Amino acid sequence: MEVVTGAMSTLLPMLGILLKEEYNLQKKTRGEIKFLKAELESMEAALIKISEAPLDQPPDIQVKLWARDVRDLSYEIDDSVDRFRVRLECRQQKMPHSFMDFIHRSMDMMTKGKIRHKIGMDIKDIKNRIKEVSERRERYKIDSVVVPKPTGTSTDTLRQLALFKKATELIGTEEKSLEIVKMLAEGDEVSQKQPKMISIVGFGGLGKTTLANVVYEKLRGEFDCGAFVSVSLNPNMKKLFKSLLHQLDKGKHSNIMDESAWSETQLINEIREFLRNKRYFIVIDDIWDKSVWTSIRCALIENECDSRVITTTRIMDVAKEVGGVYQLKPLSSSDSRQLFYQRIFGIGDKRPPIQLAKVSEKILGKCGGVPLAIITLASMLASKKEHENTYTYWYKVYQSMGSGLENNPGLMDMRRILFVSYYDLPPNLKTCLLYLSLYPEDYDIKTKQLIWKWIGEGFIHEEQGKSLYEVGEDYIAELINKSLVQPMDINIANKASSVRVHDMVLDLITSLSNEENFLVTLGGQHTRSLPGKIRRLSLQTSNEEDVQPMPTMSSLSHVRSLTVFSKDLSLLSALSGFLVLRALDLSGCTDVGNHHLKDICNLFHLRYLSLQGTSITEVPKEMSNLQLLQVLDIRSPMKKLPSTFVQLRQLVFVDMGINMVSTLLLKAMSTLPSLSSLAITLRELREEDLQILGSMPSLRDLSLFVVYQGKVTYKRLVIGNGCPFQSLTRFSIKSIEATVFMFAQGTLQKLQILELDLYVEKTKHQFGDFQFGLENLSSVEHVYVVARSGGSEDELTNALEKELDINPNKPILTVKQVGECLASDLLLSLNWALGPEVLSIEEE
Repeated sequence: MEVVTGAMSTLLPMLGILLKEEYNLQKKTRGEIKFLKAELESMEAALIKISEAPLDQPPDIQVKLWARDVRDLSYEIDDSVDRFRVRLECRQQKMPHSFMDFIHRSMDMMTKGKIRHKIGMDIKDIKNRIKEVSERRERYKIDSVVVPKPTGTSTDTLRQLALFKKATELIGTEEKSLEIVKMLAEGDEVSQKQPKMISIVGFGGLGKTTLANVVYEKLRGEFDCGAFVSVSLNPNMKKLFKSLLHQLDKGKHSNIMDESAWSETQLINEIREFLRNKRYFIVIDDIWDKSVWTSIRCALIENECDSRVITTTRIMDVAKEVGGVYQLKPLSSSDSRQLFYQRIFGIGDKRPPIQLAKVSEKILGKCGGVPLAIITLASMLASKKEHENTYTYWYKVYQSMGSGLENNPGLMDMRRILFVSYYDLPPNLKTCLLYLSLYPEDYDIKTKQLIWKWIGEGFIHEEQGKSLYEVGEDYIAELINKSLVQPMDINIANKASSVRVHDMVLDLITSLSNEENFLVTLGGQHTRSLPGKIRRLSLQTSNEEDVQPMPTMSSLSHVRSLTVFSKDLSLLSALSGFLVLRALDLSGCTDVGNHHLKDICNLFHLRYLSLQGTSITEVPKEMSNLQLLQVLDIRSPMKKLPSTFVQLRQLVFVDMGINMVSTLLLKAMSTLPSLSSLAITLRELREEDLQILGSMPSLRDLSLFVVYQGKVTYKRLVIGNGCPFQSLTRFSIKSIEATVFMFAQGTLQKLQILELDLYVEKTKHQFGDFQFGLENLSSVEHVYVVARSGGSEDELTNALEKELDINPNKPILTVKQVGECLASDLLLSLNWALGPEVLSIEEE
């Protein structure tokens, strides 16, 4: 919603909070806040109307300028109110009772009086600016130039709507894949001495990557080794070669992505050496430049092993440089029609009424046979309720598409088609979609981290009966359902663990983000001139040699969100200038160390902090300054947390990754009143730990990973004896040994989803059966089980089904059988965690 209404969604509730008695504001100031709140609510309604103006009736330039100024003003007011809240709440920490503390509290009351006086002066100034904006609203008759549009679909049934289509279900893909397989098979004995190379060429959105992936999956098993890597417009060649080497030889090069010493030449030589006597199949996706292909070609050794290479590109000259060319053409009229109807009505012969069929032909004509355009528009129409899919509505969609792709299959026309689906989104989803422009091209976005970032940014608001995270899951599902993001990794619960933004969609949302000054990218292909005020900043420097324009300290003082993908950390030295920063994501920045935390701990406005993958091992006591922090990701080699950690009373989500958590730290976390989601690793599962976790009053989502370091004493624990878990709705537990618990009657009365990842043979060996007490979980709806290490899977499934059959709620059971890989693969990355130390907390 923020891209439409600025900071209104967080500002208006905050103004309401300021009116509460606890802030003890002067009567005059309270009256002015009420005036501001009423005026801003009216302006918010006008901004929403402006965003809903029909595509063929865009707002006047004066209206756009007014909307921009209102959004900017909302940010400034929100920052001012937040500063006031930070100053007060940072002084509310408990102090021991002593004479000196009495003196400090007396001084503190005087300081609070000054703060309240200051906020009164600030609000008086803001009131004058609001009046000026309101006068312009009347002068330009803002409310008379906008027309509301029909509402979109609700998110109530999104869990059922988000059915992720397989690539092979795309119309015509199978036939085209067989043509490419045939091309790859052609040749004589002489040609077998060098790799057979084919390039799939065509413009964006035709499905080149999908087609290449179908062929790769079809043939990969016939070769000694294989890899599928993406290049993109401005590739980091060292990173590309590392990815190639990692996929080809995971055993030897499992940690190659973290290595910095390798030169490009060394990487090429290592790849050549590995491929020397192997029959390989490699796909190089999305090549934009012949020089890039020349570099990659050096690594693909000619070894007389009858290897195969497929590339994809939009550029014919690049395709010809590779070798054989397969020119991917748009879908035929009949295939376009079939894909369109299949996406709207599902698999079958269902067709629309005659009137809709006629206008659908016009829509398909604009799409020009481009699968991405067809799927995107069809997904939008499929999400509409039946009574909304009228001839009038479909015809408006057709009219809004401009010249389309029928004569010019170019970028601008494709963007206009995609914009129709963007326009159809409700304001909150527009904001969440535009936020994805902070990620680099071809980046796999982890949905869990993305949702928590949305929450930290204030983009998600509670809906009745759902947590913030569950609302975020609905947002992801709707974006997938509308084909605006692509699911990349589907988990056992049939949800996307990661998503990716198609290049064409990324180009569109980046352009819109720039236009609205919603987000600025520094580095990569989307860098532009920097505005005077930066609200969100993404550092994406693709090559160490890149020289990028640096923001001024003045522009940094307005930054609310900073995400770093670059190895260039020079901007972190200026963290003290990020005066209103609310979200800081340093995931994967291995050069970030303990010395960076001094400035981070003074970012008083932080709501979201990710230190995942950094080199930080200790956190200073000044961490308690972060009184507004809601989301904390410390999946780094952390050794100890300060005793002041328990003063972070606003924490909602904590992820400690593979840091083994001590019982002392668990006890400390149990005092955090707002903690609703927790992901931790335990050395072993003990009754004391279960009791501590079960006592957490707000805990709704718990993920446990039990590693069983050292000598293991197996004892079947009963969950429910002294550990009520009064709020828990989702429980996930993974273990690398036997699963040692069962559920008592009457426990976990709100649990809806249970996820078990267990070793079948180890559990069977230790206990002789598979009793978990699932019949006692009276509210559970879904049970997902990953069964590892073969041998007794059928017995396990039968035992689970038997327990669930007598469960009165009749839960749905899903069992997935996999090889024994959790211990062997995951523990390689756990080496440092399995030492003698565990993550603990300092004692006061």
